[in-house]
Amino acid sequence: MTTPRILWADDEIDLLRPHILFLETKGYDVTSVSNGNDAVEKVKENRYDVVLLDEQMPGMDGLQTLAEIKRSSPEVPVVMVTKSEEEHLMEEALGGQISDYLTKPVNPSQILLTIKRLLDRARLRTEKVSQDYLQRFNQITMALMNPLDHDEWVDIYQELLRYDLALEGDENARQILEDQYQEANRTFGRFIEDQYEDWIAEVDNGEDDDRPVLSHEVIPTFVLPALEQKRPVIFFVIDCMRYDQWLEFEKLLYPLFDMEKRFHYSILPTATPYSRNAIFSGLLPRDIARRYPRIWADGEDDEHSRNRHEEPFLQDLLKHRHLGDVRVRYEKLIGKDDGRAFAQHITDYVQSDLSAIVVNFVDILAHSRADSDVLKELAPDERAYRALTRTWFEHSWLYQAFRDLAQEDCTVIITTDHGAVRSLHATKVIGDRHTSTALRYKYGRNLKAEDKHAIFIKDPEAYGLPTDHMTTNYIIAKEDYYFVYPTNYHRYLNLYKDSMQHGGASMEEMILPVITMRPKR
Repeated sequence: MTTPRILWADDEIDLLRPHILFLETKGYDVTSVSNGNDAVEKVKENRYDVVLLDEQMPGMDGLQTLAEIKRSSPEVPVVMVTKSEEEHLMEEALGGQISDYLTKPVNPSQILLTIKRLLDRARLRTEKVSQDYLQRFNQITMALMNPLDHDEWVDIYQELLRYDLALEGDENARQILEDQYQEANRTFGRFIEDQYEDWIAEVDNGEDDDRPVLSHEVIPTFVLPALEQKRPVIFFVIDCMRYDQWLEFEKLLYPLFDMEKRFHYSILPTATPYSRNAIFSGLLPRDIARRYPRIWADGEDDEHSRNRHEEPFLQDLLKHRHLGDVRVRYEKLIGKDDGRAFAQHITDYVQSDLSAIVVNFVDILAHSRADSDVLKELAPDERAYRALTRTWFEHSWLYQAFRDLAQEDCTVIITTDHGAVRSLHATKVIGDRHTSTALRYKYGRNLKAEDKHAIFIKDPEAYGLPTDHMTTNYIIAKEDYYFVYPTNYHRYLNLYKDSMQHGGASMEEMILPVITMRPKR
């Protein structure tokens, strides 16, 4: 059992040494600081089970320190130590900002009982979540054995993620969850393999009763109706953002905005040249290649060059919808300088009817993790990857931009073009020298791979995909597999194992949030 860690902040901390020694004799690891600034820094650097906070400290007082602590670690219990039982402290307690408060002078036994109660509450909460999950385990397993529609898959994915976020400290339950998660993704791959071609047929027939909203329908379904409300719309596409990463962002944005959450499914392949172009053009890749043959052909040797035309795609989409008079602004933010310049001029964007903003940092983070041993050490698994993303966002220009937008009369819509999956298993693929290079999908001639690891697309047009003289079929990886050629197999297996990849058919890559936010002010 790990030793519970306590942080105690008080400007008269030296007078509290007997209390600290008493807690240490009871088995607690106590760190003491004498001001609010040091308390905030300690919480950012370390994990604490309870924070004891003096309300009346010089400089940054207790309530200011509380706000900063909750911004970086909203889950840590905080006990406010005060000289009087004031009404605002009761309000803070009821609002959940503080877990309890004590009135000075405090005695060691009183502090010990409060800490025990809070720690037991956390332990009981963990046990309750574990019990809930284990009771739900069989029901989820039974659901996975029966046919599910696209909405039910969204529900399954959300429920598994909810347990993934809540199950802390119970490694046995976590292992069971991870195994069930893998089984869910295995079943999801079969679901996509069985249903996707029918979805495209329904698109071609103008039907939408029994399929999800797909990438090319995001702007018509979610963005254009918001424009009708006659307030500026800021539309963010955060490249490669998984739903679990959004849930970390959501915690910080919830105090600023009222939110409506819906979902769309990424088209296949779940890769930027396909899904993001589909979002901005309102077209499937097959139809993009027909309408803009030169643009698509020019990107044949460099797939990422196909994403240089998102702004004209968006302009054409609006014209075809008879919205050519809409004032549009488009920005693609790649580096930190782009982002900071955007955040500094955020109020300029509410002067347009529609601002479309592509944010590339999360995609850069996913790719950088594959190339950096330091990032792999910092984010060895999904939980740590989420935490790393949250840390970036909390201190980013993007969060500052959202805080500034929360002061404006506007509508903010956030989505992503695709997610990413932690690729842990390699599968062999055979193709000629003209075969594409991506790890989670391939297109070329006479491609071969394990049937159970990939979706084979023999008729690209039936999947809404373009075909040319170099392409006769596509293969899409399922679950967490990535494609490796037999030549130098072991070298590339080890090179790409445990990297964040996209392009395939998994819940993380395909089931994507669309968030409509309106400022609470």
